[in-house]
Amino acid sequence: MNHSSHKKFLQQKRIREIQENKLHELLAYLKSNSPYYQRIFKQEQIDFNRIKKLEDIVFIPTTSKEDLQSFNEEFLCVPRTSVIEYTSTSGTLGLPVTIALTEKDLQRLAYNEFKSFSCAGGEPEDVYQLMLTLDRQFMAGMAYYSGIRKLGAGIIRVGPGVPSLQWETIFRLKPTVLVAVPSFILKLIQWADEHQIDMTSASVKKAICIGENIRQADFSLNLLGKKITDAWDIKLFSTYASTEMQTAFTECEAGRGGHHQPDLVIVELLNEQDQPVLTGEAGEVTITTLGVEGMPLLRYKTGDLCVAHEEVCTCGRHSLRLSPVIGRKKQMIKFKGTTLFAPALFDLLAGMEDISDFVAEVYSNEIGTDEVLLHLLPLKYSEESDHRIRAYLQAKLRVTPQIRYENAETIQQLQFPGAGRKPVKFLDKRNSVDG
Repeated sequence: MNHSSHKKFLQQKRIREIQENKLHELLAYLKSNSPYYQRIFKQEQIDFNRIKKLEDIVFIPTTSKEDLQSFNEEFLCVPRTSVIEYTSTSGTLGLPVTIALTEKDLQRLAYNEFKSFSCAGGEPEDVYQLMLTLDRQFMAGMAYYSGIRKLGAGIIRVGPGVPSLQWETIFRLKPTVLVAVPSFILKLIQWADEHQIDMTSASVKKAICIGENIRQADFSLNLLGKKITDAWDIKLFSTYASTEMQTAFTECEAGRGGHHQPDLVIVELLNEQDQPVLTGEAGEVTITTLGVEGMPLLRYKTGDLCVAHEEVCTCGRHSLRLSPVIGRKKQMIKFKGTTLFAPALFDLLAGMEDISDFVAEVYSNEIGTDEVLLHLLPLKYSEESDHRIRAYLQAKLRVTPQIRYENAETIQQLQFPGAGRKPVKFLDKRNSVDG
């Protein structure tokens, strides 16, 4: 991007003004329309006159995932007749949560993804191949679709899975961008390899990666990201979003964190005491939605741990940037004195030559500490491969989890219990989930 275009990005002072104005609007709206927040404001005797600046938001209590699960309907601020679309979270941890959207919310969602795809260098000339579901109450699929439409680019809705159909479509309709889960892109590469498909002659220039980390905390590509780019010369863009926040943090060309959209969400990183962390420290991503009509959220704790970067980006944007998710608070594992986060464990497993898929299970042993059992799908089981896998894990983790080799069918059953739409790679069977 040339430097002459930097002028159009909002400066820090303007970002703060927008956020403070929208925060005041939100508080007034919740006071009038939200059964849940009306109850909380009364209970906690919130003095709204104290909340002038962004920093004053700490005087308001946080909202947890459990609050949203237990009182889901109380969060609705509009009559049900105003709801156009009902979406739900994937229920990766616990009960799924319904998020109801009005017409205005759907337009906000389209604007959010329009800004996201633009941030990732999207142009009206692009053609996007969507390798994800647009049904099953999945908000993101619909958001990508409407955002790309707003961008004026072309869309090919192929849906998830079926590598043969994806490749046939790529060569027939010549998309320039894929929107996909990165581990599925890896499956596409493997399929191309096995079927002598020349990926270098494909029209694809980049991929918007959803649902999984492709970078480490220092923004370098992790093993999954490296495996993709080593095999296929395409540029990867990372995104971070959740159904509850109805907003995405998407990377620009610099690839140094997901850019915050200040007019759509206030973001805080909090420590265990719900206080802001120091600059450069990891904290729990806590969001306040701006401009949401159906189910706005105030200081909602996502359970995701990230680091914020506040220096101006080389792309010229002054907005804060979030690091890849370091881990989820609920998915922190204390194993034989070592703290493990699921993403780091997944990254290790994704990098192992001898296995093609996995599920990590955590349970409590008799003394109440965490035990880790890895369900692995070996490429070809042999004693040598077993030794290599154990030695690799020992070297990387400094502790060896239990290993159980499974067949493809068992892994599939573990990953898709019930009618889930996201593969479950982490099974938490601990006695107390919060422990």
